Amino acid sequence: MEKKVLVLYYSQTGQLRDILDSILGGAKDDNISVTTKALLPKKHFPYPWNFFSFFDIFPECVYMEGCEIEPVGLENDFDLIILGYQPWFLSPSLPVSGFLKSKEAGILLANKPVITVIGCRNMWIMAQEKLKKALGNINAKLIDNIVLIDQGSSMSTFFTTVRWMFTGKKNECCGVFPKAGVADEEIKNAVRFGKAIKYALLNNEEKKQESILEGLKAVTVDKKLVKSEEIAHRNFLIWGKLIKTVSAPDSFPRKILLIAYVSFLFTLIITVVPFNMLIQSLLAKLRLNKNIDKKTYYEAPSGSRDFRLKDFS
Repeated sequence: MEKKVLVLYYSQTGQLRDILDSILGGAKDDNISVTTKALLPKKHFPYPWNFFSFFDIFPECVYMEGCEIEPVGLENDFDLIILGYQPWFLSPSLPVSGFLKSKEAGILLANKPVITVIGCRNMWIMAQEKLKKALGNINAKLIDNIVLIDQGSSMSTFFTTVRWMFTGKKNECCGVFPKAGVADEEIKNAVRFGKAIKYALLNNEEKKQESILEGLKAVTVDKKLVKSEEIAHRNFLIWGKLIKTVSAPDSFPRKILLIAYVSFLFTLIITVVPFNMLIQSLLAKLRLNKNIDKKTYYEAPSGSRDFRLKDFS
């Protein structure tokens, strides 16, 4: 019996589509059909971004208000759903949030096993927590999560990612900064997930609605970033509510508030975040059990263990 897989995604740069193509390359089989659909917002988001167009969406993004998207136009007859997305402001991107609030999402994803795929700089935990809740609201079952992060240190990716977003350039820069985005080798190696998905589908394992990618090092939490991300997210919620309450999108008052907030945010990133990472490293041994518990929770359901890598390499 043929198995049917639906792949939904939103990607501005094309990197996420490359990641998904690598995964799907490993899942090719005559008994598996794959339908791939890009989520298309009715109002186009620019790429490369400019300053105000990017930060103007901050409040609505943080509160997952979403945006209108074009209809997907498919029937509810899939065995597995793969949902690819990027975090925007520690939240799912607006097109993905918009889709998850749509009637179509409720029809397509209800009671179906879902695998999420994330390609991002390095902070994705809070976005995934929000996505988990959104999937739960429509009775979808998250069985796995795959996360590929940008190459380079946190400080170097702060430069390379911003440069990529606002200029469209991702090449190596100044002989110091690496190419922006996920390393080509990491994308290539994502084929292992497709091989495991194929094995699971051909053996009806997706029907158990349990992880089929455990042991393939699908997601690794950087413990040093967890606290920084939690603090940043609380900050985003406070500022997002303030900006959203007192200003409309693309209005002059919002522009003034955004300039003030981004100045504050930049200072936070170059001072508080590195300091907090250092403190977290120093406290790690004293709070070992708590750190392990958080790492295990945020890495679920797929986890960071690698005991099955040899089977699907």
